[in-house]
This record gives sequence, structure tokens and C-alpha cells, in this order.
Amino acid sequence: MINILIADDHQVIVEGLKALLSNENSIHIVGHAHNGNEVIDQLQTQAVNVVLLDINMPELDGLETTKLIRKNYPLTKVLILSMYNKPEFIRNLIEIGAHGYVLKNTPKDELITAIKAVHAGEQHFSAEVKDTIMESLKTKGHVGPAYLTDRERDVVRLLADGLTTNEIAEKLFISTHTVDTHRKNLMTKLNQKNIASLIKYAVEKGYAGEQFN
Repeated sequence: MINILIADDHQVIVEGLKALLSNENSIHIVGHAHNGNEVIDQLQTQAVNVVLLDINMPELDGLETTKLIRKNYPLTKVLILSMYNKPEFIRNLIEIGAHGYVLKNTPKDELITAIKAVHAGEQHFSAEVKDTIMESLKTKGHVGPAYLTDRERDVVRLLADGLTTNEIAEKLFISTHTVDTHRKNLMTKLNQKNIASLIKYAVEKGYAGEQFN
């Protein structure tokens, strides 16, 4: 069962989300909040797996709320649900550790998929948001290290440590083909043209110094 907290300052949105998710057996709505302060208050008193979080809220907005959640409740996942498909919003939230970003026009099935994905430790972005991310990659170079999945972080860290494809595959218990796929995805996401520049980027951004778990 996934315990979720809905955070939006518009009650009609809250009620709509409750109705949308009420028949999903794997999801349990533990409460709702109308601003970031209420989110933090509720996280202090109950276990929440995923916070479904709006950006534009009074008192404490989605950006600042995400920072506090990531700092004080690292096991709680943050899934942004917003009407804004703007690169600056997406980039900032990814950089501070939001686990996913979907738009408010997202269909029910995709919203449920997104909730399950971030709960499982993955990242999820709606199709329109992915397009915005990729466009930002082309123009800005990258959208921040938080955009990488945990497995991609592992791969780039080991590449920076000088391991070969076979060695990485053996260490992570994955196939060499999967390592190659992660490497290609990393070069696309981080706008790097070859392995040398990818490793240089990893060292500059501190990946090489992170401890491998």
C-alpha cells in the first residue's frame, strides 16, 4: 500500500484527485494539505510514502516544501503535479531532488503509474515534461544531477573510477548491454559527446567522489 499526501491550495483539485484515486487498491490517501507548512506538519505525525505536490501554494510553495522534505524526510518521495510546463520550474525542482513531475492534465492511468514509479525509487516525467527537459538539455547543457536515476548515477560513478563495461556489469549484476544503454542515456541527458567528456563532467560535478553503495 502506498500512502500518499495530496498538497494543493485549490480544494476542487484536492477533491478531484481523491475521487480519481479512491478506487485504486494500491494507493491510500492519508490526508491533504493546502500549503507547504501543512505538508510538513502532517509528515511529522504520519508515515507518507509519496507527496503529490503542487508548486504554486501560499505560505510555503512547492519548491521550498520539496527542499524541506528532501532534507528532513529523505524516504518520502516527491511527485510534482503542476500546470506549469516551464523549464525553469522543472529544472529547479529536479535539481533539489523531486522524484517526478507530471502535469495536471495527465490521464488517471499515467498518474497512477507515476505514483508507483516514484514510490519504487524511479523517476517519472509526463511526455510533455520530457520534451521540455530534452529541449533544455539542448540549450542549457543539462538540467542538474538529480535528473539521473540511481542506476545511472552508479554507472557514471564507476566510469569515473575507471571501470570497464564488463567490470561495471559484474559489479552491478547487470548485462553489458544494459551498461551500454545507461552510458548512451547518460551522454544524451548530460549533453556529452563521448565517454571522455562524460567522465570529465562526472569528476567536475562530484560523482567520482561519491561513495558507491
